[in-house]
Amino acid sequence: MAELTGKVALVTGGSRGMGAAIAIRLAHDGASVAVTYRNGKEKAEAVVERIVAEGGTAIAIHADNADPDAAAEAVERTVRELGRLDILVNNAGIWVAGPIEEMTTQQRDEILAVNLTSVFSASQAASRHLGEGGRIISIGSNLASRVPGPGLTLYAMTKSALDGLTKALARELGPRGITANVVHPGSTDTDMNPADGPHADFQRQLSALGRYGTAEDIAATVAHLAGPGGRSITGAALLIDSGTNA
Repeated sequence: MAELTGKVALVTGGSRGMGAAIAIRLAHDGASVAVTYRNGKEKAEAVVERIVAEGGTAIAIHADNADPDAAAEAVERTVRELGRLDILVNNAGIWVAGPIEEMTTQQRDEILAVNLTSVFSASQAASRHLGEGGRIISIGSNLASRVPGPGLTLYAMTKSALDGLTKALARELGPRGITANVVHPGSTDTDMNPADGPHADFQRQLSALGRYGTAEDIAATVAHLAGPGGRSITGAALLIDSGTNA
């Protein structure tokens, strides 16, 4: 029997990249999966179709994580349509870069809403449904602890804040048997940061292994945290960055 049989997972931003890989891996391990999308309806439906074709159960939910209420409602809809919630993966996020003096109020407010406030809102909503063995797993960035160059202040700030949120969630929800962890990917080959992009060679040079990670690498770590092997891991920040921050 697959390790996650009978479990229900919600993956925010699950239409592409790391989110899609995580959703597919959790479904492969037996979970029923809900994925949210902001604009990529067709991509989200393709993820659902793949999971269903492989014998799994999945649904797609439109939710703009710039609206914290939408993130919370995605949790409630998952429970209504799939019957319960055992695993929340806070994956949805946006990227903003540039000199701090040029950052606009709109950019600041949007990245805070998507990368942080909605993570809190989804986690808060999930906490009302998760039981013994529940999991909250957030996707951060290795930029949370080490920033190799300028122009990354806003993004790094939001991802660093996930560490504090995760530790606090671990303490608050631990007595109920619920774990909370954050996974910090490094350079990962997705459409947001392709391994053949203009800055890829520089990023490879920063890593100890000299290579990009894959979305499947991140999914494998999330699956471990979500499964029985992750039962004693909580309040942790796991770096999956090919040794960039070593």
